[in-house]
Order: sequence, then C-alpha cells, then structure tokens
Amino acid sequence: MRAGLSETGHLGHRRVNAQPIDDTGNESPRRVRVRIAPSPTGYFHVGGARTALYNWAFARQHGGDFILRIEDTDAERNREEWVDGILDALSWIGTDWDEGPYRQSERGALYQAAVDQLSSARAVYACDCTREMVLERTKGDPTPGYDGFCRDRGLERGPGRALRFAVPKDGVTVVHDLIRGDVEFANSTIDDFVVAKSNGDALFVLAVVVDDRDMAISHVIRAEEHLPTTPKAVMLWEALNSGGETIDLPVFAHLPVLVNEQRQKISKRRDRVALEDYEALGYLPEAMDNYLALLGWSAPGGEEFFTLADLVRDFALENVNHSPAFFDDKRLLHFNGVYLRSLTLEDFTDRVRQWAARTGDPLGEELYSSPTWQSLAPLVQERVAVLSEVPSYVEFIFGSRFEVDEASYDKAIGRDELAGKILSESRKLFAELNLWDAASLKEQLEAVAAQHDRKLGKAQAPVRVATLGRSVGLPLFESLEVLGRDETLERIDAALARLG
Repeated sequence: MRAGLSETGHLGHRRVNAQPIDDTGNESPRRVRVRIAPSPTGYFHVGGARTALYNWAFARQHGGDFILRIEDTDAERNREEWVDGILDALSWIGTDWDEGPYRQSERGALYQAAVDQLSSARAVYACDCTREMVLERTKGDPTPGYDGFCRDRGLERGPGRALRFAVPKDGVTVVHDLIRGDVEFANSTIDDFVVAKSNGDALFVLAVVVDDRDMAISHVIRAEEHLPTTPKAVMLWEALNSGGETIDLPVFAHLPVLVNEQRQKISKRRDRVALEDYEALGYLPEAMDNYLALLGWSAPGGEEFFTLADLVRDFALENVNHSPAFFDDKRLLHFNGVYLRSLTLEDFTDRVRQWAARTGDPLGEELYSSPTWQSLAPLVQERVAVLSEVPSYVEFIFGSRFEVDEASYDKAIGRDELAGKILSESRKLFAELNLWDAASLKEQLEAVAAQHDRKLGKAQAPVRVATLGRSVGLPLFESLEVLGRDETLERIDAALARLG
C-alpha cells in the first residue's frame, strides 16, 4: 500500500463517516468495498485517475476498502513498466490502496472454476465458429454480430472451441445505476458472447465478474464506456448465483466520459491524457486531484478549490453528473498556478528540487540550493504555472547555458534603430554605478529612456535580450542585480559587437 496526500499535501489520509451504505444511501451491514482495475497496456489515463479518485474518496468516506486490481490477461499488450507506472501514478495523486495489487494473470484457477460451473449449469455452450465463418454467414444481415449458429448443436467442450454464454432472447436486463438511474437493455440486442477462448482462457467479461464476487465488491464505480458490457456482467452474476453461492450484485455507477475542446472523447492518439506526462511537466498532485474531482462532480457549496479531506467529506455519487465532462488543459494549468503560488517559499523550493531530481534537470542542486536561487525564487514563483517552466526563468544565470533567442534578438535589437545607442549608453551608466542594485539600475535606464523619448518598457527591451537572452522573463533589474556587474557588462558588449 502506498501513502496518500492529506489536506496539506503531505503523507497520510483521513477517514470520516465510517458507515457502510447501500444503493439508496442508507446505512447497511454491507461493507463498502470498491476497486480500480486498470490494464497495463499503456500510460495511466487521466480518466482512470478520475475513476481512482472517486473510488478512493467513496471508500474513505464510508470507512471501506479501496482495492487495486491489475487486469493483465492480455499478455501480448501488457508491459511490466506500465504496471509500475500505474502504481506510481496512483501514489502520486494520493489514492492509497488497502488491498492489492491483485493480478488477473495469477487468478486463472478461479476463472476456470467459474467456467466449469457455467458449463455444468448449461449456461454456456461450445462454439467452433471462426470470425470468418460468422462474417460469411451474416454479411447480409441488417445488424452485425454472432448469429447463434452453435447454440443448439450440442458440441462438447474441447480444444479449438470457444464457450459462449446463452443470452436469454426474451425480456430486458436492467442495470441499476446510481448516476444514470435504471438503464434497460433488450436481451434480443445482445449476442451470445464469448466467456472463454478456444484455448480455454477466460475472457475479461467473465474474469471481472469472478473477481468482483471473490473480492466482495459492493460498488462498481467505473467509466461510462463499460456500461454496454454491464448487462453481460449482470447475466453472468445471476448465472453464477443460480449454480453456486448467492452473492448480491454490486451497485453500479458509471462516470461521465471525458471530452476535449471539440467535445470528442479524449484519446491518447490525439490529446495529452497520460498522468505521467503531467507529473513530468511539473503539475502538483493536489492541483490534479482538485481538478479531476470537478470532472463530473461539484462541491456542495460550489467551491472551486478544496482539499482531499474536503472531497472525502463531501463526495456523493448521486451528485455526479452523467453529461460529458470537458477536460480543459487551460483550466488545469490555471489550477496548478494557483496551487504553486499558495506554497510557502520553502515548500516551493522543495517541489522544484524534487521535480528536478525526477526529471534530471541539469540545473538541479547546483542552483536550487544556492543563495542565488533564494534571491530569484519569489520572482519565479509568481510567474510559473508548472515546475517545468522554472529552468527557462533562471538559466540566464549560467554563462555556459546562456543563449540569446534569435527571434527576440531580431525584434528587440536587430530591427530597432536605437538599440545600439540604448545599449551603449546603458552600459556606460551601469559601469559607473557605485551601488549595484535593482533600484539604481532602473534609475539609470530610466534616464536613457527619457533621453530617447521612450517609455521604460520599450527601452528595456534591447537590454533584456542582450543580458537575459529573451524578451520575456523575470523582472529585468532584479535579474541584473543577481547576474552581477561584470557578467552584465560582458553580455552588453557581446550584443554591441554583434551589431558592429
């Protein structure tokens, strides 16, 4: 189990209202047990992170258990480094788990027992149809899908034969959903689906039901994309009940889909969706938690900013909206900036150093533990929205890393006919200063600006680019104070030499 983030962002968590509940919200003897079941077939998706956060908050609120289960039955697509990524991502956002991680790949005996039980009850039948055979038979049908060809053939189980669930063709299957209400599925629209492949391995649709039964899952809180498979889960659950131990169905809650600015479902092929990417960019976990929580749910008082402890106290599944939720990168960036600026200077420095250590930032300890950083840190903290922006604000300090941005040079110096005079006169006044501080430097450049009938901001531009390398950055005079007299004059000389 990994430790989570408290309301201050430090290790630990808080449990409140430790009472089990049922699907009506009333107290019940059934213990709340929820799970997150990601597949290690890629980086951890922000949608999965939102699902994990809701499950975690629900479990903590009701004194229940949050279980981590790795759905790794697809051996060809799974990678162990992606399992590690899932564990790290969940730990980063503070969703500490109470049990697991369990792996489906290690639970095959349970699935085979369920297959045997379903087979004995004649709830499944053997099928030797290939995909090509099904397509050939159904190519003229108005709706695609399996045609039930083997349902009454009486084939025995064996190699090369899959097992299909015999779906009742009459009536409806109702999914009771806390977010969407009762959702009805006509059984006639559901194919006889495969529960075990021709090599005998159980498929996900069965494995997830067996796992939920074995782990006594009380609530299945998951993404909307799983809703169409839920009636299959209900059928399997009831079939396993009829031939074995009777276990209550879990309560279902299907969360709204996340969409991008074009209102398309966010996709790893098109959008930034990997939680690991946001961590690498220098987003804070508490900002990510806060923002993810608002993707489908809102605080009772309408607050935009709240802690994990607030979320645990106030979260309610029945208040989750079923409409698509817009994952807005710009709003997330704003949230992160607010959280960064709320840190103490010491905490901000710690976060920068931790981020630098994780990402291999070459400035690293050389800068972030120095007196120079202490001078610049307050200025940097006011301006950055993510930690990955920090190096670009402070690398001007290092002569070995100093470069002049060509576009900035062209605009501020190359195309400004007065740039040479401003640089030359500023250099002369700077060199004669008795006290090298921001106020004195500003006073001298103001005098140069007045001489050329320019506003200070316009006169600053060539000096800024010559000394700091770019047109946007920290306040010029405070930066020059830290840079020092010799380095400042040397860089102005280099710019003048380039002008010829």
